Order: sequence, then structure tokens, then C-alpha cells
Amino acid sequence: IDEEVSKLLQLKAQIGEDDGKHQMVLKTAKGTRDYNPKQMAIREKVFNTILGCFKRHGAETIDTPVFELKETLTGKYGEDSKLIYDLKDQGGELLSLRYDLTVPFARYLAMNKITNIKRYHIAKVYRRDNPAMTRGRYREFYQCDFDIAGQYDAMIPDAECLKIVYEILSELDIGDFRIKVNDRRILDGMFAVCGVPDDKFRTICSTVDKLDKMPWEEVRKEMVSEKGLSEEAADQIGEYVSLQVAQIDEEVSKLLQLKAQIGEDDGKHQMVLKTAKGTRDYNPKQMAIREKVFNTILGCFKRHGAETIDTPVFELKETLTGKYGEDSKLIYDLKDQGGELLSLRYDLTVPFARYLAMNKITNIKRYHIAKVYRRDNPAMTRGRYREFYQCDFDIAGQYDAMIPDAECLKIVYEILSELDIGDFRIKVNDRRILDGMFAVCGVPDDKFRTICSTVDKLDKMPWEEVRKEMVSEKGLSEEAADQIGEYVSLKGEAPNSQTSAEVMYKKNPKLLSQLQYCEDSGIPLVAILGEQELKDGVVKLRAVATREEADISRADLIAEIKRKTSEA
Repeated sequence: IDEEVSKLLQLKAQIGEDDGKHQMVLKTAKGTRDYNPKQMAIREKVFNTILGCFKRHGAETIDTPVFELKETLTGKYGEDSKLIYDLKDQGGELLSLRYDLTVPFARYLAMNKITNIKRYHIAKVYRRDNPAMTRGRYREFYQCDFDIAGQYDAMIPDAECLKIVYEILSELDIGDFRIKVNDRRILDGMFAVCGVPDDKFRTICSTVDKLDKMPWEEVRKEMVSEKGLSEEAADQIGEYVSLQVAQIDEEVSKLLQLKAQIGEDDGKHQMVLKTAKGTRDYNPKQMAIREKVFNTILGCFKRHGAETIDTPVFELKETLTGKYGEDSKLIYDLKDQGGELLSLRYDLTVPFARYLAMNKITNIKRYHIAKVYRRDNPAMTRGRYREFYQCDFDIAGQYDAMIPDAECLKIVYEILSELDIGDFRIKVNDRRILDGMFAVCGVPDDKFRTICSTVDKLDKMPWEEVRKEMVSEKGLSEEAADQIGEYVSLKGEAPNSQTSAEVMYKKNPKLLSQLQYCEDSGIPLVAILGEQELKDGVVKLRAVATREEADISRADLIAEIKRKTSEA
């Protein structure tokens, strides 16, 4: 376990306090915002609904870097190209933050020579637009892409896209909705079926477009009386336009155009199809492995009562300045295009410290899994990238020493066990853990060091020999040795139980205080493990509401908890 907690507290103090010279402005970059745990819970529910629908329809996901080579994006957006965020020229490649997910997807298809794929991608994009945050227009926001790339019979993939939109909006239970399809080919096909003469397609189309502002009766009258359409054809059109259908934009045709533009050589210049140095794409198989690993980690964090937040991918440059010593040269700066000076985040710790100070939060158990960016010399075959995920778990606040650290150890153990990576060893370079264990077990202060050296031999000797040395050679009482044995033999029971649990971060808290905390927090059951329970090999399980208690064997504990919570 590294020194993230102390580093976090130092950063929080550094950012939040005024040293008399300069108080840092605690704010996010213009057009961006943080998301607190409640907002993230809503986002997670919505995303899970969307992802579930995509997967039911057999779609796969990919991932592309947050920045692309500048030349990859150049000329793809017309006048909107001025809204692209460019990274500062710090030597090496010229880079830009992605404006959407379509161009990176087209590059991915052409670069990997993929002709057919049903793919989804939910990720952040960046636009230097004038933000109107009260109306939902941001400079950093999520885009949700679903594409069926390839050559198919006309309109069949489009029909599936419509079905997906309908399923998602229905499952989100947002109330009544209308789907409008913005594709002239649909109207042309409908007119042909209804018997509209070819020379009247455009004029009848302009009349149908008025359905947003006029009732059908008036639209029909204009088509028949003014445009000369037969009543039979008008009535047939009426049958179609009375169907309520959802808006699909022109992403598919745009995608095909971009793929052709990027992947083909027009005789003048062939674009280099590659990702920026130190970055890579991830194909569907790799994304499936990542999803499995992330779900394991997130499930463990949630079982331990942690909440997540989200912070922007870039911070004000002054927020990051001076926080990383010599490593500051590895920070990616955005090009000065007028306005604020910005930098891509180097880690998740400084943004979290800013979040705490900015929102005056003193206690939180938080996790955050997100990409960070470092202009280091990449060694991709050895796993060193310039864009990579960082997984942070922090228990911020003032608590009794070592109790939060102990929970962090348990979380690491549970995650590595559940990932089934084989044998592993967690080594904690903090003598305070052993000191605390010895104090609880009744080891005299003057024997701490000598008993510690004996316990260190557990890597090479069985417990029986270690216990014998502590008692026979070091003069430790048998009772204290047996209590140490209880601790060193603990294996972190039931890491895969999927049961949520919390502990109080207080040394020897009173039982009444713990029970009151459970009542206040709505926790239904309390597991009590005292000296007698340790000796008997049981756990006392207490129902908070009824105050009923029962001794349960450790082997049966999880099953009993699940049974009682399912009855509640």
C-alpha cells in the first residue's frame, strides 16, 4: 500500500489553504463539472440500461485513445474544426482531443481492415464550444455511439437501430416519447409506395415537413388542394405519418463517408493510420476482459460501502502546477487557444483533493477508475503507456490509526482472490500494523521487536515452529502467542460472497455506538466478533430492528446473512 492517503491530505491542505501569498482558485475548467456520488449512481443506472440493450442486440464495444494525431481530425468537421482542443506542442507528435467518436471509429476500421462490425462506444468527447451548462451544453460530455458498419440490404440495420432506441427509452421509463427519423430516403420510399408521382416528391415532402406545426387535416388539404395530389395517395401517406417513429441522426452515412475518406488514397496523400505514440486501441475481445476485471473491482468497492465520483479529464493548469516535482514535465498541456490554460490530469489524486476542498468534504469513502495521461517514454511491451487507467480507492477523513488501512488490505485481498490470478502475496511496508496486532494480543512493549523478527519467519517456517520459538525462546505467554495465531491464520473469509459490509473506523468502538450507527444508516444486520466468539469459532449475528441475536458458525455466516436479508 503506497502513501496515497498522506499525499492526498497534503494536497488537500496545499490546495485549500491560504499561505498568505496566493489562494488557488478552486474550480473546474469552463464548461466542465464534477459529479458527486448521487449523480454517479443515476449515471450508472442509465448506462447499465443502455449497455444491457446493446448487448442483447449482439453489439461489442471498443475503446480508442482520448487524443488522436491532429492530422487524423483535420478537415473532418468543416467549420466546427475550430472547436477542437489541440494539445500544446511539447515536442513529438501534434495531438488533439477527440471531437466525437465517429472519426476515431472510422480510423479504427480502416487501420484494422475491418469491414463488418456491430459496435457501441460510450465515452467522453471534447468541444471548445460556448458552454451553456444550465441548458446541458458542456465542453466535456459523454457521447453514446451505436454503429452497424458494413454492406447490408437497405434499411435493415436502420430498423434495428430504431428498435434499440425504442427499447432504451422505454426501459428508462421517461414517459411518453416520439422518435423522429431524419432520412429523406424513408420519405422517398413512402411516397413511391403511396403512388406519389416522381415530379411531386420534393413539393409533397415540403408539405409533410409542416406536420411539426400543423395538424394532419391541414397538411392533407394542402397536398390535395394546392399541390394536386390525389386523395387516395394523400390518405395512404396519412396512414404512414400517423405512426410515431424515433429520431435517428445521420451517423451511419457520415461514418461510411469518413471511412472512405480516411482509408482510401485519392492519389494525393494517404493519411497515416495510427494512434498517438504510447496509446492504443482495444478490440472487443480485450474490452470483454477489461469489463470482467472492472466488474470484479467495482463489486468489491461497493460491498465495502464506497461511492464513486467523476472529475474532468483536464484541470486548470495552475491546479496541477507544483504538485509532482520533477514529474511535472510529464504533464500534457493543452494549446493556448484563448481562455483558460488547461492540462490533462496526471493522476486522480490531485483532482480528488481539489474536489474535497472545493466542496468542503471532510469524510468520504470513494473510488474512481479513469484514464490518466503522462508524457513518459512509453514501453508498451512492458505495459508502460502514455494513456492508461488508474484505479483509486481512498478513505478520506480523520479516523483511528490503521483501521482504514486494514480495510484497504482486505479489499486488495478480495479483488486478487476473486480475479483468480493464482497465488499472490500482499506485503505491507508498515510496522504499525504488527505493533497494533501485538498490543491487542498483549505482547509487552519490550518484546515487540524480538517477536516481530520471529513472526517474519512465517514465510519460511510453519506456524507451529514460529509459536514454539515465541514461547520457548522469546518468553512470550502462550495466551498471547495463541492470539497472534488467530490473526496470522485469518484468510479473509468469503471474498466472493457478494455481501456488502462496513466497519467503523474507530479503535475499540463501543458496541452501542456501532449499533446506533447501523440504525442511523439503515444497516439491517450486525456481525459481532469478540474474544469469546473467536474462541468458539462463531460470529454473533444481531438483527438491528428486532435486537435478536444468534451464534452462527463462520462457514454458515454468509448463507445466513443472505437468508435474513432476503426475508427483510
